[in-house]
Amino acid sequence: MTLLGDFPFDIMDVVSLLSLRIRRRQSNSIYTDCPICGDKRGKMNVNLEKNVFRCNYCGEYGGMVALYAKAHSIGNSDAYREICDALQTGNRPPGYEVKVKEILPSVPNSELAGIDEIHQTLSLLLSMLTLSDPHRNSLRNRGLTDEQIDRLGYKSTPDYHNCQSLTERLTKQGCTVKGVPGFYLGKDGKWTVKFYTRTAGMLIPVRGIDGLIRGAQIRLDVPIRDDNEDVEKEGTKYLWLSSVDKHMGVTSGGPVHFVGDPFARTVYITEGSLKADVAHCLMNRSFVAIAGANNTSQLDPVFSVLAYNGTKLIVEAHDMDKYRNKMIDKGASKIYAMAHKYKMESRRLTWNPNHKGIDDWQLALKMNTREDRLPNNMDRHTSEKQRFRIYQLEFTNGDNTKPFAFSGIKALYKAGYEQPPASEYRLVLDSELLYDAALREKDILWEISSRYNVSLPDDYHGRAVSPSDVIELYDKEKRQYFYCDPEDFIEVKFSPVLAMPMQART
Repeated sequence: MTLLGDFPFDIMDVVSLLSLRIRRRQSNSIYTDCPICGDKRGKMNVNLEKNVFRCNYCGEYGGMVALYAKAHSIGNSDAYREICDALQTGNRPPGYEVKVKEILPSVPNSELAGIDEIHQTLSLLLSMLTLSDPHRNSLRNRGLTDEQIDRLGYKSTPDYHNCQSLTERLTKQGCTVKGVPGFYLGKDGKWTVKFYTRTAGMLIPVRGIDGLIRGAQIRLDVPIRDDNEDVEKEGTKYLWLSSVDKHMGVTSGGPVHFVGDPFARTVYITEGSLKADVAHCLMNRSFVAIAGANNTSQLDPVFSVLAYNGTKLIVEAHDMDKYRNKMIDKGASKIYAMAHKYKMESRRLTWNPNHKGIDDWQLALKMNTREDRLPNNMDRHTSEKQRFRIYQLEFTNGDNTKPFAFSGIKALYKAGYEQPPASEYRLVLDSELLYDAALREKDILWEISSRYNVSLPDDYHGRAVSPSDVIELYDKEKRQYFYCDPEDFIEVKFSPVLAMPMQART
């Protein structure tokens, strides 16, 4: 057992006692599942040299005793005692020794190069690469023009066999590769860059507020999934161009991305550099992008510059799952606090919940697609009236997140509900629909959903109809309630007397 100061154990002992699943290994750290938030995608980084941890999903961090304490919801003193007792009595979980021996030997890393050197090297590297037709078409489908695609500098990752020759071309042109994220010293003693077939995809330049490239992300063509990963998860779609696990390599550091006018009075912040680029082009607004909802540590210097430049308002524009994910909501709170630290106002941006990201929403507005399910020449003599009400989840009652918000019926069941909890809903509309008598019940529901989706009437103060909403069809004889699922309308039981009343229009 390694002695560390006054501690008769190290953080790997704690990892083993907690039986944490190791997903990835680097020279001086490992990535494991998080025992605190329960995420099982290997988002928690455990630094084996500093004996500290940080979960990039929930934002929890601290030392090795705190890791054990937070995992078991106990105090640090109790955690220290339990760790010592377990190790001294040999009360260790199966595989304890095996996990310790599997840790890779440490490899020397380079110091991070200067900003100008990183920008010069990565800029020239990108100029040597091309953008494949599938990647260009994908960007076009996101709403970008060819001029915007070229200006933003997207490229496709090169073939693995060209890595060393590309690096040689860079050094011959006077570029520094030592200390630049992605570059490392190969086993043959020659510098190369870390591109693999398994991590092929589209390269996204990440720029600072000064416009200089700080690093790059790869949007993977094929997301990486662990065999035991939750089947509902998409897998890892983005990777940093980093070489921290290689000889004389270096970490990317997860820099913050900025696109737009650094002197803008209003600046939006979201997750993901590609999302920010697309939203910027569609909205003509300035955007800051972080790598994850809780990766806010590097925002401080950016906010400092923005405040100095005259920015007055920070608009948080994280994906709409912030209304059902407490971790994303937690990260958003950090953004508000940091904005207020620099005397800037902040607010949350909400949009049509049928579109997850701000880029998706803006593209939908641009396309202005709407399916009118009723014929334009509806015969008034064959039409009937249907009374209906719309109920939507309410978020102003002290709870900013609900686990099934804007999700289908399966998410409602997974959250532990057999029926929609009416007390969590508010009545937002009580109206009537003139419809063709030949339409079926589901057609009427689709028509209501369509009318209150993209172009909302001026007298309607609710959100666009989306999954988790409840639509009531009623007349003098009966009432029916339908849960909005992405694929269908599921008839459910609902108690409208428990729902919050419709707010008065102002």
